Amino acid sequence: MKKTLLFLLFIILTSCYQETSIVVEGDFTTSYVNGDESVPVTVKIDSKITGADMYEWTFEGGSPSTSALKNPGEVVYNKQGTYTITLKASNVDGESKEFTKTVIIKEGIAIEFTHEIVKSNFSPVEVILKNTTLGEGLAFKWEFQDGIPVSFTGKTPPNVIFTSPGEHTITLTVSNGFESEKKVQTVTVAPLLTSLFSYEPKFENDDYEAPVTINFTNKSTSATAYKWTFQGGNPAVSTEENPTVVFTSAGTHEVTLEASNDKTSQVSKTIITVAPDTNLRTLANIKLGINAAHNNNNIGAMFSTVTRQVYKANEITNENSSLIDIIFQGLNSNLTSNKFISPDQANNYGFLALKNAQSTIFINSQSLCNCGLNFTEAQFDAMTNDSPIKSLDISYSAAGAQEFGFTYPRIILFKTQDGRKGAIKIKDMVKNGASSYILCDIKVQKQ
Repeated sequence: MKKTLLFLLFIILTSCYQETSIVVEGDFTTSYVNGDESVPVTVKIDSKITGADMYEWTFEGGSPSTSALKNPGEVVYNKQGTYTITLKASNVDGESKEFTKTVIIKEGIAIEFTHEIVKSNFSPVEVILKNTTLGEGLAFKWEFQDGIPVSFTGKTPPNVIFTSPGEHTITLTVSNGFESEKKVQTVTVAPLLTSLFSYEPKFENDDYEAPVTINFTNKSTSATAYKWTFQGGNPAVSTEENPTVVFTSAGTHEVTLEASNDKTSQVSKTIITVAPDTNLRTLANIKLGINAAHNNNNIGAMFSTVTRQVYKANEITNENSSLIDIIFQGLNSNLTSNKFISPDQANNYGFLALKNAQSTIFINSQSLCNCGLNFTEAQFDAMTNDSPIKSLDISYSAAGAQEFGFTYPRIILFKTQDGRKGAIKIKDMVKNGASSYILCDIKVQKQ
């Protein structure tokens, strides 16, 4: 009886063991290698399946397309789309289970386009666009800031026109149905064409008396070519950017500048008035200091009718010393002992010698020179050309070494080394200690 019970227990236990099978369970995961979802895409498979002995992988649209490995590793997708990964896992007990995952593969977006300006960037600017972006199933949207047209949908837009000066953006947005990318380029339109110029006479012609030489400065914008017309000028026409012109006759002269580029042109004009030639230079309010003022660098005692400048001791150089043609000598602050001296005699009268000094004749006192000269203040004031002084006999024999005291107004006559005659009118004498000075007007021939 006891043996019978043990046998029945063995049969029951054996029967229970044979009816228990291994269950297939778990799952698998997918991940994009390097996080990139754009073709070509590599997807990594990581299987967490347990209880299986056999694996049947199917990779829709992938490479490889199938696998029998537990962990097939990586699958490559070369085309955009939505694909299913299927796994059928089974074991020897006849257990099986199917698992599926979906992966989304996006078309890679690498935007490539160029723009080319027709002719030049002067307004209006015409732009040719070339879209070389690769890929299938892509959508293109263009935006043209301040352009004509303003926008366009499609791969290749028509030529675009920009008219307003400044920078304008061209934006291309490309979409693959999953994501969008954007690329921006800039077109610069040059400022609008403007014809503009200024002019300035040569220093010695700043009184605009004929003949007058004038330098023209072109201030046009966005111009590449220039056509000048000078009424009564020499030359009469010019295509230079910054010409120099001589007007030999008195009167009004019209100057015209036509500035142009490959798109348009514009004209600007002005009138230049040339006065008759008086051959007389008038210089007003020239302040000349006594010797002490000059040597202490307070008020200069030396003057050039060429540069029209007064020079103090510390302002004299080897370059300008030869241009000085008038020197005032004032021995004291009371201005009781004064004379004008020739520059080549400067070292004899309390000044340093001048290099390449000029020789100028001065008539310091017409009443004492016994030279028959009687040029009055009234004649000086009325003089508008060089006729009144042209015939004056201003010579060494008539010069003498006359001085004059604190008496004004008075006229000092002179003749420069190059033969120009002139008159100095002392209209004020200012006592101010070591800074005492005289105030003069000077009229001198130009030639």
